[in-house]
Amino acid sequence: MTDPARLERMSALLEDRYGVAGREAAERLRRWMSGEIPHAAPEVIDRHLEAEHLPLVFDAFRQVLPFGTGGRRGPVGYGPNRMNPSTVAMTAQGHSNYLNGTSREKPRATGPSPERPLSVVVANDVRVFTDNAGAYGFLDPRHPLMGVSSRSLARLACEIYAANGIVAYLAAPEDDHAVTSTPELSCFIVQLGAAGGVNVSASHNPPDDNGIKVYDAYGSQPIAPEDQRLVDAMERATEVRTMPFEEGLRSGMIRPLPPELHAAYVDTYVSLYGNLRPPDHRAPLVYTPLCGCGVNTVKEVLERLGFTLLIPPDQGLDGSFAAIPFKAPNPEVPHATAPAREFADRHGVGIVLSSDPDADRIGMEARIADGSWYHFDGNQIAAILCHHLMLDPGGPRRRGLVMETLVTTKLLGRIVGEAGDSWLIDDLRVGFKYVADVLKTLERSGRYRDVVCSPGDLVLAAEESHGVVMAPGIRDKDATPACMFLAALYQRLLDEDRTMLDYYVDMLRELGSYDNVNRGITLSGAEGNRRKDRIMASLREAPPRELAGQPVRRFVDYWDAERFGPIVSDTDRLPRNVLQAHTDHFIITVRPSGTEPKLKLYCQLLPDGEPLDAAGTGLLDEVRGRADRVARSLYNELLSYIDVSLDEAGLLLPDIIDLDKKQHFAGETVPRLHDAMRGGGFAGLDPLLDWLRAETGYMTPGADPLPALRLSVARLCRDWRGEPGMSLVEELGRWASGR
Repeated sequence: MTDPARLERMSALLEDRYGVAGREAAERLRRWMSGEIPHAAPEVIDRHLEAEHLPLVFDAFRQVLPFGTGGRRGPVGYGPNRMNPSTVAMTAQGHSNYLNGTSREKPRATGPSPERPLSVVVANDVRVFTDNAGAYGFLDPRHPLMGVSSRSLARLACEIYAANGIVAYLAAPEDDHAVTSTPELSCFIVQLGAAGGVNVSASHNPPDDNGIKVYDAYGSQPIAPEDQRLVDAMERATEVRTMPFEEGLRSGMIRPLPPELHAAYVDTYVSLYGNLRPPDHRAPLVYTPLCGCGVNTVKEVLERLGFTLLIPPDQGLDGSFAAIPFKAPNPEVPHATAPAREFADRHGVGIVLSSDPDADRIGMEARIADGSWYHFDGNQIAAILCHHLMLDPGGPRRRGLVMETLVTTKLLGRIVGEAGDSWLIDDLRVGFKYVADVLKTLERSGRYRDVVCSPGDLVLAAEESHGVVMAPGIRDKDATPACMFLAALYQRLLDEDRTMLDYYVDMLRELGSYDNVNRGITLSGAEGNRRKDRIMASLREAPPRELAGQPVRRFVDYWDAERFGPIVSDTDRLPRNVLQAHTDHFIITVRPSGTEPKLKLYCQLLPDGEPLDAAGTGLLDEVRGRADRVARSLYNELLSYIDVSLDEAGLLLPDIIDLDKKQHFAGETVPRLHDAMRGGGFAGLDPLLDWLRAETGYMTPGADPLPALRLSVARLCRDWRGEPGMSLVEELGRWASGR
C-alpha cells in the first residue's frame, strides 16, 4: 500500500520542478497509483517515489505515449509514457471500441455477420525486455516488466479483442515464441477479410523498446482524419474488458492463423520473380534476419526460388538481439551486420543481405574489388532495384507506377523518365501509410491526382529508410522482394566479373551524381522534446536564407494551409511537421521522427552538371564527400538553435547516440583520453582500449561501445599526431581505421 504522504511529496516535487507540466504528470501518477488503470503495478511504481527518481517519474507520466505514425512506440517501463501491458491494453480496448462502432455504421453486406464475425490479426516480433540500460536497477530484478515480450503483449491484446466480441487471429496461439512479420500482417488482414490488425513490435529499435501499431482493413495504417477517429476512440476508452486466453481459444474467439495464408504469401513472390534468370545454387548468399522474423519470410522465399543461403548460426530468432552490435538490429546502420560480414568472409561470400526484426526493412553490404565491404544505404538500394527492374537489359524491363516519399532519392525520377511509359509519384509524406493510401485510392477509383492506373501497375514504391513495396496486395514495406531481386542481380554480376558497387557507379555515370545523406539528432526525454520543438519553431520563425553556404531558393513548410490545405486533425499535424529548403545543389528536409526520439535531417544532393572523372570507390567518395560535408554543416547549424555545437569528432559518432552523450564525450571523455595518452600510463594498445571501453560504457548501455568510436577516434588521432608524449597515437589510429 502506498503511503499517501510519499505520493503527495512526489506530486509537490513534480509541480515545483516542472510547473504546469509537472502538475499534469502528478495527476496521471495519482490515477495510476489508484488501481483504476489495468496492469499498472502501483506497488512497483511506489518504489519510484523518491526524490532521486524525479526525472524518471516526470518523463514516465508527463504524457500518454503519443499515437504517431500509426501507433505507439517507446521505451518499456512504468507509466503512461512508456510501453507496458497497460499501454497495450488501453490501445487494444480503444481499437475494439473503434471497430465495434465503425462496423455498425457499415452496410450489412460488408459489415460483420454470424457467418463472418468481426476479426483482427495480431502480429508480434521477437523482442524481450531485460532493461539493458539499467533504468530500473533500483527495483527487484524480478519486477513485473522483466521478461515482458512482444509475444506476451500480443497475447494480452488477443484477450481484450476476444472480450469485446472480436475474433483475434494469432500465429500458433499455444507457442510462446511464434512470430508474424509486418508484411505478413498486412497481407493476412486482406486475405482473411479482417477489419484490421495490430503489430506488437518496435521494428529496428533495441530490445528495451517496444510498440504497437494499428492497421485497417486494407492492411495499411490509417491516415488522417481516420486515424484521428481511432485516437479519439482510444482516449474515450475507460474500462478494459478482458477474457482469459484459454477461454478465448476454447470459444473460438482466439484462433490460429491458417497456414495456407503463409503459403500464399510465399507464392506471391515466387510469381513476382517470374521468368528472371534461375538462381545459381553454386553461388551462395549470406542472409541475416538480425535475430528476427525474416527467417519465416525472406529465408523461405529465397530458398523456395532455389537460392543457397548461409545464415550466421547465432542470428536466428532471439529477442535479446545478443549477437547484434549495440543490440540495435537496424539494417540502416553498418554496425548491425558486422558479424554477418565476418561470417561471409569466412565462407568466401561477397554479399550480405539483412532484414530487421519485423522483416520490413532491407539491408545490403557487398564486397568490392579491393576485398573490403561497402554498405548501401536505403536510397542506393532503391535506385539499384528501380534500375534493375526498369532499365537493366538483363532485368525484367518493367513499366508502370513508381512511388517515393519527398525525402527519397531523386534518382528514381530520372530512371522513370528514361524508361518511359510509366508514372512517377515522388512527393508523398514520410511513411509507407501514404504509399498504401495511393494504392487504396487507385483500387477504389483508378485515379490518384493525374495518375490513371491500377494497383497492379505497381513496379516499385520506396522510401529512404530501407523500405520497398512491389506487390500491390501487401500494403506495408517488405524486405522479401528486395532481397529476392538483389540476390538475382548479385549472381548475374558475379558472372560478369562486376560488383554491386560497379553496378551503382555505372548508374551514376549514366544518370548523374545524385546522393543522399541522412542524419538524426537523438534528443531523448522531456528536455529532448523541448529542444526538437525549439529547433523547428526557430526555423519557421526565421526561415534561413542560406544553408551550408548555398542560397535558399525556396523554403517549404508543410503546415502551410494555403499551399497544402488545412490540418484536418491532430494526427495530421505530426506527419506535416516537415520543413524543406531547396538550393541549386541540394534539397534539405527536417522533421521530427514519429517513432523515435530524433530530429531527422535529410540531405538530397543533386547533379551539378560537372563530369565525373573518378572511378569506382573514388567516384563514390567524391560524391558522398560533398553530401557529407553539407550534412555535417547542417547538423551543426540545427544545433545552433539550441546553443550547442559539436566538433568533428563528435559529429562522427553514430546518430543512435543521444546528443547529451555526444556532448559528454566531446567535453569530458576526449580530454581525459588525451591526458591519459600523454601521461604514457598504458603498457600497450589493449590496456588503452580497455580503459576507453570502461570510460565510454555510458554511450551504448549493454553493448561494447568501441565499434561506435572508431571514426571519431581516427579523427582524434589525426589531430594529435606529432604531439609530444603520444607514443600510442599511431597504433590507436591504425586500430580506429581498421588497419
